[in-house]
Amino acid sequence: METANGQAQVTEQYYVHNVAQPAHTQYNPDQGFEVVLPPDATLDGAEARRPTGLPTQVTLKPGHGNGHYQFDFPIQPDEGEKDTFFRLSYHVSYSGTYTFHPQIQMASDNVAVLLPLSIKFKAESGSGYQPVQQDPGIQTLLVKNVSPGTPLDFTVSGTGSMPREQQGAQGQQPQTQSVPSGPGGGIGEPINTPDPLSKYKWWILGAMGLLLATVAGFLLRRPATATGVAVQASSVTTPTARASRPAAAISSRVADAAPVAPLGQIGLGGHNATLLHVLKEEMFAIESEKLSGTLSQDDYAEQKSALETVLKRALKRKA
Repeated sequence: METANGQAQVTEQYYVHNVAQPAHTQYNPDQGFEVVLPPDATLDGAEARRPTGLPTQVTLKPGHGNGHYQFDFPIQPDEGEKDTFFRLSYHVSYSGTYTFHPQIQMASDNVAVLLPLSIKFKAESGSGYQPVQQDPGIQTLLVKNVSPGTPLDFTVSGTGSMPREQQGAQGQQPQTQSVPSGPGGGIGEPINTPDPLSKYKWWILGAMGLLLATVAGFLLRRPATATGVAVQASSVTTPTARASRPAAAISSRVADAAPVAPLGQIGLGGHNATLLHVLKEEMFAIESEKLSGTLSQDDYAEQKSALETVLKRALKRKA
């Protein structure tokens, strides 16, 4: 939370895991994911995000009780480390002190509260908040292994604003974060602060994927020749370069695969064979880099997905 003009501005974020086996989407239009806000809160907005999707603005439905709201949004199975994400923001009147009474509706791995350093925090009787060193620019209080009905009350006093870089990173003022584990359990993230480009990530990857598919389609449509295949040495990306620009490295590799003055001939005829060879080389490279630890899990997943898309298309045309 932060304060301004006689109001406390609050944002709550929920990271909900669905690791049920067998994997299936959990959705009930009559009983969505439910949150509880202070009775005097004025809701400002809400959004939700699927594990591999983009944040979407949503309208909350009234829940069962005063201050109860529901997200009418499916909770899909986790995709690797990606879970379903809910965020809402609201404000309450603030005269210098306010007591919050958080109510968690399902078992949660972690519940965290983030505040400006200038605002005082007091845990009320029975609540087990512990300070953690998460970010030197803010204060973070954490409770682990929370069940419905666990006391979580706390009082804040004083005024202050969150650091600007924190607001820019999350797109909202990061105030009260609650991190419940979703249907089926799982391990939550106590503090999940995405990088400043996170909200543009999937747009960037989508554009890269479209570019890659376009380049592949162009190469596959060019008439085959009897010329052997030669790959420029400059098109081979290092692990460091690959990690910093995963999709760009792949598209550059495919584009550079057109026949050039040979550094060494490879006995494959035609552009289909050229593309397939390059894709196989790239697939082997990212697997090797993953095993050696030079490629992060996120970059590995993104690169492999892009390569598989183009490889499937190439194999289909070859058949």
